[in-house]
Amino acid sequence: MRQYWLAKKDNKNDALYPDAANGNVEFKIAGDGCRKKIPKNFDPKKGTVARAAATCLICGATIEANNTRKLFQDGKAGQRLIAVVLHNPKKRGKHYRIDNDENLKIFKKAENYLKKKREKLMSEWGIDPVPDEPIKRVPVSFGVINVWVYGMNTWGDLFNSRQKLALITFVDKVRRAHEMMLKDGYEEEYAKAVVSYLSLIVSRIPDTNFTICRWDGSWEKTSTTFARQALPMNWDYIEANIIGEKGCSWQNILKSLLAVFHNITIKSISSVDLSHSLATLLPHLDDYFDAVFTDPPYYDNVPYSYLSDFFYVWLKRSVGHIHPDLFSTPLTPKKNEIVAYSHGPKGYEGGIKFFEEMLKKSFQEIHRVLKPDGIAIIVYAHKSTAGWETLINSLLDSGLVMTGARPINTEMKKRLRANESAALASSIYIIARKMKRESTAFYNDVKNELKNYLDKKLEHLWEQGISGGDFFIAAIGSAIEVFGKYEKVMDLYASGWKLATS
Repeated sequence: MRQYWLAKKDNKNDALYPDAANGNVEFKIAGDGCRKKIPKNFDPKKGTVARAAATCLICGATIEANNTRKLFQDGKAGQRLIAVVLHNPKKRGKHYRIDNDENLKIFKKAENYLKKKREKLMSEWGIDPVPDEPIKRVPVSFGVINVWVYGMNTWGDLFNSRQKLALITFVDKVRRAHEMMLKDGYEEEYAKAVVSYLSLIVSRIPDTNFTICRWDGSWEKTSTTFARQALPMNWDYIEANIIGEKGCSWQNILKSLLAVFHNITIKSISSVDLSHSLATLLPHLDDYFDAVFTDPPYYDNVPYSYLSDFFYVWLKRSVGHIHPDLFSTPLTPKKNEIVAYSHGPKGYEGGIKFFEEMLKKSFQEIHRVLKPDGIAIIVYAHKSTAGWETLINSLLDSGLVMTGARPINTEMKKRLRANESAALASSIYIIARKMKRESTAFYNDVKNELKNYLDKKLEHLWEQGISGGDFFIAAIGSAIEVFGKYEKVMDLYASGWKLATS
């Protein structure tokens, strides 16, 4: 277990307490509102495992991390239910109790029924209802997807038996809803639209109901996995009741889906043109748009296509048969994704080169479709200078002229990925225009211009509360506002000319 807290609040502190007496571990609930108080010599935030090194509660011996991983890979790992989270509609707050034999019997019953249900649906659909597609390894060592180190090699391996049974049952019901609507005479496109929305619920359930979900004691709720934009190993997970009235259930996800319908139904605009195309090959005429707004991938920050496979495999099973064009590949296409990952045998350096070239082509397309004096807004948030160098080079080579860079807070301060990732606390909004650049400037003149401009700009940013990596990156953007408006910056030496092309 990673830690033992169930509720960690100002007015409520409840935790699991492992009693290792008599050579056997028995868990108890300890805390403010419990018969047993948390012992003074017990720290609930210190669990039994750290970075895969596991310590025995009885003898104190530690299993080295690589050995722990090997045991998982060899199928010698298990799991046990420890505690149950309760909610009484007539009472306020959540309550906890230790598991009992009845809970285990129910789980075993679901485990046995899964085998029958799985075989039945496989014969009907011609595909394994439990996703058997492989978890593709991100070709760089980010550690954002490392579950395969523990023997979880397919997307179905990320779910316990009861979770698998629940999900394939919901998938089955969505598919049957489509059949029944057609049988009852509903228009085909209408039926397709309805079940497409229903499939979004099915694909969203796993985000809060698989073996990587964490229990957040500070809020006493299940944390959504993809707040982290990663799939790391989790040693103690929460299994949600997806047919209940509280939390991340089918019923509540449906309510949240229905709540946005009035926003996504466009009635006030007479003509809307939506298209889906490659960023490097836009289907629009030259000088077509007044403005373009884009939020490109942040260099090597998030493996979007690899993570999206998690949802893709469930969507494919619920609506893949009615949207065959969208689910023609086993997993999401990755070849044309503009990210700085390895692309085949070219390695990581090849991935960086691919990212820069494709980003440049995308910006060139923006330049082409913008009207004269049109404006482009490019959102970017990455801490590394390498990521920014690539973005700036691509932007300058496209012909767009950067005229401003503004940091704007767009993310929650407590966002998990922001704490340790290469993402910034704020997003940098780059303003670029389709305009002519001045041909040549001398370095000393540009240097003075930079100093005068940056002194004022950085003082303003500091007064606005911009600090840390955000301040540094905003400074780079501000410098490019000056430097980028010239095609060439020349430095006059005693021995000749030095030419810098921006």
